[in-house]
Amino acid sequence: MTYATNIEKAGDAGMGEPQGKYNIKAVSNLLGIHAGTLRAWERRYNMIEPVRNDAGHRLYTDEHVRILKWIVNKVENGFTIGQAVDLLNKQEEPAFIEHDPRYSNQMDLLKEQLLFELLKFHESKSNELIDRAFSMFSTEKVLIHILGGIMQEVGLKWERGEILTAHEHFVTSLLRTRIGMVFHSLPVNGFLPKVICVCGPDDSHEIGLLIFTYFLKQRGYETIYLGAGIPGEDVKKVVAEVDAKMVVIASTIPAHREKAVKLADDIHQSNLIKVGLGGHAVDQMSRDEKLACREYLIGSSETEWREWLKEN
Repeated sequence: MTYATNIEKAGDAGMGEPQGKYNIKAVSNLLGIHAGTLRAWERRYNMIEPVRNDAGHRLYTDEHVRILKWIVNKVENGFTIGQAVDLLNKQEEPAFIEHDPRYSNQMDLLKEQLLFELLKFHESKSNELIDRAFSMFSTEKVLIHILGGIMQEVGLKWERGEILTAHEHFVTSLLRTRIGMVFHSLPVNGFLPKVICVCGPDDSHEIGLLIFTYFLKQRGYETIYLGAGIPGEDVKKVVAEVDAKMVVIASTIPAHREKAVKLADDIHQSNLIKVGLGGHAVDQMSRDEKLACREYLIGSSETEWREWLKEN
């Protein structure tokens, strides 16, 4: 018996019919999700059953909103909608909706386990944990929050001398392979701009760029991934050859950041196209440095990435 069914049974048992007081537009605004998404969830997963008014329009009770808020929170923390509903249906107590300490840090726990195994050069166990992550969370959450978070941590450890170059290379190689496996299944929207993704001159760390490339591909952008080791002059020639509308440049090592910024300037001024600049080295810029190239900055979070795309 699902949690939603328990609510319905309680109403039938004499607690009175639940009073709907929110229409779908109000609930959509409260939750921050599209009304069409809400209808699709209801049809497919049947986790709640809105009350209908005389005109047949959906009306939601406080209890419905409470359930939906919990589900949205789970989705925002990495669960798929199906997994969130499964978790909900396994619970018998309404208090579960308010507090769920067993799962709130699931992504962080798995990320820490995976980082530990990677730094021990345990390839088989690392792949097993990555497989588990993909089975538990959405692909985007795994790539951006788990694998991306690990690469950021590995980069910091390497800069501080806490791990060997061999550690960094092992982690990069394994994660590059796993991220690349995801790319082939993503469709392209021919109406969206063509984007070149490349590391800055002399910068060899490309995992962050791979993850941002996935972020673009998942939204239908046609991406040309050049990776690391491409001279700036070659990048400019490729931009002209393929008629790219956007170029994304990743800079990870602060010592090479100036070259990446210069490449961004050169491409923007000579081609008059949108150029994005991101990566660990860019995040470490001073306030004045960021101000000087603010039109290029992509940011380091999903929210900032989305905002950058909206401007294009």
